[in-house]
Amino acid sequence: MAKAGMLENLINSPVAGKLGVPQGEELRRYAPGQPALDGPAVICGSGRYAADLEGLLAQDYEFISANADTPRAAIVLDATGIGRPEDLHELFDALNPQMRKLRPCARVVVLGITPELLTGPENTDARICQRALEGFTRSLAKELRRGATAQLVYLAPGTELSQAESTLRFLLSGKSAFVDGQVIRVGGAAAPAPESWDKPLVGRLAVVTGSARGIGKTMAEVLARDGASVICVDVPAAGEALTQTANSVKGTALTLDVTDPRAATVIAEHAKARYGRKIDVLVHNAGVTRDKLLVNMDEKMWAMVQNINLVAPVRITEGLIESGQLAENPAIIGVSSIAGIAGNRGQTNYATTKAGMIGLVDSLKDAFAERGGTINAVAPGFIETAMTAAMPTLPREVGRKSCSLKQGGQTIDVAETVAYLAAPSSRAVTGNVIRVCGQSIMGA
Repeated sequence: MAKAGMLENLINSPVAGKLGVPQGEELRRYAPGQPALDGPAVICGSGRYAADLEGLLAQDYEFISANADTPRAAIVLDATGIGRPEDLHELFDALNPQMRKLRPCARVVVLGITPELLTGPENTDARICQRALEGFTRSLAKELRRGATAQLVYLAPGTELSQAESTLRFLLSGKSAFVDGQVIRVGGAAAPAPESWDKPLVGRLAVVTGSARGIGKTMAEVLARDGASVICVDVPAAGEALTQTANSVKGTALTLDVTDPRAATVIAEHAKARYGRKIDVLVHNAGVTRDKLLVNMDEKMWAMVQNINLVAPVRITEGLIESGQLAENPAIIGVSSIAGIAGNRGQTNYATTKAGMIGLVDSLKDAFAERGGTINAVAPGFIETAMTAAMPTLPREVGRKSCSLKQGGQTIDVAETVAYLAAPSSRAVTGNVIRVCGQSIMGA
């Protein structure tokens, strides 16, 4: 154990850095009472939103001229006006002069128009150009250093900037510290701003499965921090830890095997009995791994992962919808994984279920949008948990270094993304899969 610790310290030492071993910057994460950014922001571009960006965010953000020499903590490039291939030069013209002025952990956000919604021959050039933004932004994210990130926000044609405010605030803050190289699509649904951006979930009742410990526990804590009442769900064997989590967030504990055919009914009855209301937010976090090459896997290992990770979320969601126990404008968030996007050796069972979670989002997004609800997924990469801490040193370090940010994420990073998607102010964001992986080399 001591040798493993010494090896880990060596890999993450300044000496190793000088020898070319990638070293991650300490990321600036959200802290209540602290500014969203630790410096000013710059707005670039000639799109339709550029003129309104500063006014939308002026209360909590400082803006300076793009020509200023002051180091900047964020750049927002409005590329929505790029409509001809010749105009893509604007990307270079706008951002090339800015790159050496970025502070550590800076945020770069590019705004575009959702290309697949630009239909008709008259929009051919615009669709080409807007699709090109994805290659630009993902590549830029891989070039940035010292904890800086880059994201692309696609807005549906005709969308008002206010409908993207929650997304901009999330990306232009420490809440998105481990989200990098992502594409988020914002639709046209009404997305009311909260009374306080510090408490965007006030009045919401949330259910988090698998919340006794780990990522689920942190999700419960962050949802409660943001104002939600939380029902913490986990298996009876985790009862003591579950009670501690529930007490810490001033929520309630519900011991339940999510594979129970009556799980949806039990959850709804608990919500009614303890809170007298329907469920606003449902987070499908409960999950297990039983890794083995398919040739060596037994049926029990396959069935356990399938039933907990995917069958249960699907049936619970269906049960709550059919019984009418979801409140108006509900938010459902499923926990997928980069393994479900890229696949992973020895995880055919797990990756199947995590890709299936993305399928759940795809299959329900239109129906949910019609009723004012949202359904999205988060796909964590290498996150520092008790499970990853038990890994052998070298595989663990490979997992940490195999992303643009050159480190593992924290459970808070996944929880912050879930809280962003759970808020009524994010009602225009649905059908998305947001990877929380520091732009892992696995997957898109």
